[in-house]
Amino acid sequence: MTGQSALAWGAFGFYGAATGAAFGYLFSKNPRFSRAMLGLLGAGLLLHAGAFLGHLAAFWAFPENRFFLPVTSFYGALSYMSLALAGAFFVVEGRNRLGILGAFVLPWAAGALGLAAAFADPGCAPLAPALRSYWLNIHPMLMMTAYAAFANAFGVGLALLIQESQIKSRKPTELCYRLPSLDELDALNGRIVAWSYPLLLIGLGMGFVWAYTSDWGRIWTRDPKTILSLATAAVYGIFLYMRYVAGRRGRRLVYVSMLGFASVLATFFGAELLSGRHVYMGGPR
Repeated sequence: MTGQSALAWGAFGFYGAATGAAFGYLFSKNPRFSRAMLGLLGAGLLLHAGAFLGHLAAFWAFPENRFFLPVTSFYGALSYMSLALAGAFFVVEGRNRLGILGAFVLPWAAGALGLAAAFADPGCAPLAPALRSYWLNIHPMLMMTAYAAFANAFGVGLALLIQESQIKSRKPTELCYRLPSLDELDALNGRIVAWSYPLLLIGLGMGFVWAYTSDWGRIWTRDPKTILSLATAAVYGIFLYMRYVAGRRGRRLVYVSMLGFASVLATFFGAELLSGRHVYMGGPR
């Protein structure tokens, strides 16, 4: 096992432990679990950052790859997605101290990194000429950072649905008193999407510019991932309109947010199944 792999598996272990602490807090509301979750997550982030830097060093060993980021392989994309997701939650949790939301968000970070470490090829190869562009350091990073934030919004929305079900139940459990209020969850869900949506739009815009200046020679293509990305932007745009213009709240709005995250998953993983230009699993590049 290489040092990079050891760091990645170590980060996965800490993410898994942080997830366990999050569930411990969910069922006990003992503040020690919440503090442990944040500490374990911080340690995992440090190891994960080390693994990502190790992958970057291996990627830069090829002169053609210097000063580009290693996000063109499925391993690199998944690893960065997990790192951004965990980092986004670390910031959200550090600012809001809700504790209980870790049980709904951290499994995504642990799962993505575990998938990368166990099944994706961490090997590196010279970048194809079409990818040797400064846009590579901007377009995919913005898109995946937005996707990671949307995963956090999904977790908040799931918590909101559970809390609403508890409140409407004739016999609410202790979980009802451990989850934040519906208003808190609704406001946090809206803030996360509102802050992330500009990243998505800017990332899309830069992708169109890159397509025009590259060998594609035009802004619009019928590439399936491009179409799915636009669908994702449309769904979250509808969410923001309903939330901040129409003043909608509650379950239906959360369903729109969850539909947006389903579109994110289809966009990210659909690249391998549908897209010729955005494929990840075809081999390290």
